[in-house]
Amino acid sequence: MKAITIEKQNLTWTDVDDLPPPGADEVAIDVAWAGMNRADLMQRKGAYPPPPGASDILGLEVSGRVAAVGENVSHLEAGDEVCALLTGGGYASRVNVPSAQVLPVPKGFTLEQAGALPEVYATAWMNLYMVAAVQPGERVLVHAAASGVGTATIQLATVMGNPVFATAGNDDKLAFCQELGATGTWNRHNGSFADAVKDWGGADMVLDPVGGDYIAEDQKCLNMEGRIILIGRMGGADAHINTGVMLMKRQRLIGSTLRAQPVGLKGEVMDALYEQVWPRLESGEIRPIIDRTWPIEDADEAMAYLESNESTGKILLQVNQ
Repeated sequence: MKAITIEKQNLTWTDVDDLPPPGADEVAIDVAWAGMNRADLMQRKGAYPPPPGASDILGLEVSGRVAAVGENVSHLEAGDEVCALLTGGGYASRVNVPSAQVLPVPKGFTLEQAGALPEVYATAWMNLYMVAAVQPGERVLVHAAASGVGTATIQLATVMGNPVFATAGNDDKLAFCQELGATGTWNRHNGSFADAVKDWGGADMVLDPVGGDYIAEDQKCLNMEGRIILIGRMGGADAHINTGVMLMKRQRLIGSTLRAQPVGLKGEVMDALYEQVWPRLESGEIRPIIDRTWPIEDADEAMAYLESNESTGKILLQVNQ
């Protein structure tokens, strides 16, 4: 098989050792498309190592065709078109993954479209409705809202009845966020977003991949019992927290990552996607947002584009067809 290897920060598509057959509860997938995420960028730089026992190959989501199934897997068979949430190993021609993390491609969807779904919608669902326990009508503030996770969160929250305020780095991206359902927006280059969010009605939950100085601003516009869910640190590792405001308004700051969660919890997330999100994808209420695609051999160029922050939605790597 082939996979992307990292040598002195260079990404190379090359021959690697074949995988073993899938385990009893696993599925082997011949990869058609691999989704690119900021976690891949961080792992490439040595800042986000894979969890113990996980593949050291980049890639947290794929779509493709089932090549083989383990002896305990009865709901999938060879040839099925699927997409999957991974702990690693997606930038490869084949990957083994626990069957609980595999879903059929939504009806009417191509493998390319399906490659843009698992990581972003799993991240959005888990953090909105499991970690933050967002209730109907509660208001959601999303930073880096034109990202893959951001565009998924806007759509998901909107169809679930949760108004969304979006922040991003340019007006074109914000206009697109409004098309997806955001009812309030703010260009981060215009300074603090806190007053604009308060005028909008305040936030009951913040999905924050930035951290750093944003945490103090998040606190300013959180409503009573508000939750900040920190999913990244693009703005740096250090933050100022006003503990007085936290106490008076009963605020919560929660760190959340998906990659290292146990298979059981990931399975719960994927089951929720199949029940709640897949029907809405198939009806057209929500959709995958794909910015650009590259052949897997050009992963270096694709990652440079991701790092530039120019993208809106997902970046995909074409592996096989």
